[in-house]
Amino acid sequence: MHPHFPDDHGDGRVGGPFHSQKSIHKLLGGGKVADVLLWKDRNLSAGVLLGATLIWYLFEVVEYNIIPLLCQIAILAMLVIFIWSNAAPLLNIAPPRIPEVIISEHAFRQVAETIHYKLAHTVAALYDIACGKDLKKFLLVIMSLLILSEIGSSYSFTSLLYLGFLCAHTLPALYQRYETEVDHLAARGSEDIKRFYRRIDSNLLNKIPRGPVKTKVN
Repeated sequence: MHPHFPDDHGDGRVGGPFHSQKSIHKLLGGGKVADVLLWKDRNLSAGVLLGATLIWYLFEVVEYNIIPLLCQIAILAMLVIFIWSNAAPLLNIAPPRIPEVIISEHAFRQVAETIHYKLAHTVAALYDIACGKDLKKFLLVIMSLLILSEIGSSYSFTSLLYLGFLCAHTLPALYQRYETEVDHLAARGSEDIKRFYRRIDSNLLNKIPRGPVKTKVN
């Protein structure tokens, strides 16, 4: 039995496989994070990119250790707060205060709930794929994991994290700018992959013996 291939244009909408009625901003969750990823505020997005690049440079190129780095950052922060607190009465300025967002219980709870939801959703999706309900997705995930394994053996974990950050920080903005061209190329690539899979399915996978499908008895 051939696996089911969803029709890209079955809902009457014209567009590539990435086309959606929702904007890319909503697909990224909206809010400040989406604004940063889409470079709505160029200064903030550039600052985030510069900070991530600096962190990658310290750990990967300079081979800085995380414990000394955290200790030195804490020492620098304490010195700044000490000087600021003692100079505040003389300069008639307000003493430093810890921003509420840093120690907000609601923010920590929201982050934990988001991570839990994403993790549970990912595990459930991988379980469904591993059960073989969609052979196309199963083979695609296996191939992706093999490629990721080869990449991971060639690069350090820090470089992989930085590469993933660069992709997340640049690809959404590039896609939003060149959406039509990307959708066109993706649609052509999707059709080529489907034809290739059908050829493998008819020449190889259909020849694999499979046991009879058991029906549930009520």
